[in-house]
Amino acid sequence: MAEAHQPIRKLSLVVASGTYEKVHYAFVMASGAAAIGIPVTMIFTMGASHAVLDGIGWHALASEVPGMSAKHRDEDFIEKGVASMDELIDSASELGVNFMVCEMGLRAEGLEDRSPRKGLDLTRTGIVTFLHDAESGGSIVYI
Repeated sequence: MAEAHQPIRKLSLVVASGTYEKVHYAFVMASGAAAIGIPVTMIFTMGASHAVLDGIGWHALASEVPGMSAKHRDEDFIEKGVASMDELIDSASELGVNFMVCEMGLRAEGLEDRSPRKGLDLTRTGIVTFLHDAESGGSIVYI
């Protein structure tokens, strides 16, 4: 007899890729998990940090589509009925996703003086805190 499927108890996402598509999908995963009651923590580092910081924010991300900016890729997604990056970030926040940004990644990218995106509860921390936040029976996914 097959075992009953047990959902993960927690989703912990390490978002390091500085591409629009990967960061966008990280927010899709986080929002989807949070919507079905799975606690989620996201830690942003390196180029992905732009997505949760003030200023041009996620618009600074590169697109994986040659010749297309993050802004134009977002517009392309919207035209196709896919949630925009802003919608996903706001949804993840409203659904209670825990947001962290790695201090080492901020220093490496020269972003240590930047503030969090407006309306985002963002904790500046390190990988030890993120790992301590993860749970046995949970999943850590690196994007």
